[in-house]
Formats: sequence, structure tokens, C-alpha cells
Amino acid sequence: MEKIKHIILLSVLILVLSCKNETKPEPLNANTEIDTLSTEAITDTLDVFEDEVVKTKSQKEIKAELEAQGFKTFDYIDEKTKDTILMQQYFIAFLKSGSVRTQNEEEAQKLQEAHLAHLGKMYELGYADISGPFGDNGKIRGITIYNVPTLKMADSLANADPMVQAGRLEIEVHPWWAAKGFMLR
Repeated sequence: MEKIKHIILLSVLILVLSCKNETKPEPLNANTEIDTLSTEAITDTLDVFEDEVVKTKSQKEIKAELEAQGFKTFDYIDEKTKDTILMQQYFIAFLKSGSVRTQNEEEAQKLQEAHLAHLGKMYELGYADISGPFGDNGKIRGITIYNVPTLKMADSLANADPMVQAGRLEIEVHPWWAAKGFMLR
């Protein structure tokens, strides 16, 4: 039993050392004696390994944090997987063609740059999760999904867009529910 523990510790040591970018010691080989490894080296390696383990939050903890921040949520049990699915309310802003489209090409280009900078800032600050234009030339030009707790906040952020302020785009915001943590595919 003691030999198995040493083998497991040696395996963990090799795994951790192989994952680090720091200078690595001489590689261990089949002739390396387990007894030559110091207890201190093994303990230090295990401490590093424990620190690198990703600590995940439970759905209950995530839900409590979201609700403490003012987000609306609900959860349900997926009948197929028996997993708890946490749903969060987001806000989807439809960016529609505005009534003021008289800007010359240079002004329109500057507004487009400011518009993209605004959307980038919303993403960097964590207020928007995804934005993008539609592929047709219809009345609805694009969308932004805001990850904020209230309609008022989403509307305020969407209306701060330079394209909206110039009248080139108009905003229509709706509450939208999505499973927390699910990704597009």
C-alpha cells in the first residue's frame, strides 16, 4: 500500500512539473528511486498542484450571487441529463435603422468607428456578451445582448452608443432568457 502511495505521489509530481513553464529538474526515469525524492519536494509539489486546481462554484452559489446583484433567475432540472439548468434574464437590444442618415461618408465612417469602440467597451466592462450585425440590409441592422440586471440599465447603455445619439440607429430593448454558461455553437 505504501508503494502505491509513492507511485501516485511520483505521478502527481511528474504531471505538475511537466505543466510548469519554469526551469524543470532532470527528468525522472525508471531507475529513479522513490526514496530519493524528499518529502519536502513532494509536499511543495502537491501544494502547487492544489493551488492550480480550478475551484468551481455550484449552480446554487452562482444563482445567489446573480440575485444579490439584482439579476432575475430561475432554474429547472433537465429531464434527460438530470442537471440543474440556471436561466438568467439578459436584455437583447435590436439596433434598427434610424431616421437621421444624412451624414456624409466621412461622418458615417467616424460614427461607425465610435460605435464599434462603444460596443468593445461594453464587452470589456462585462455589460455586453455578444454583438453583431445582421447579414441582410433590413430595418433591423444588428443586436447586442446586455448582461445587466435591469431593463433601465440596458436601455441606458444601448442609448449611449454614438450611432444612436446621432440618430443613425434606433434601439429597441427586450428582456431575454438564456441558460447561464451555455455557449453558441
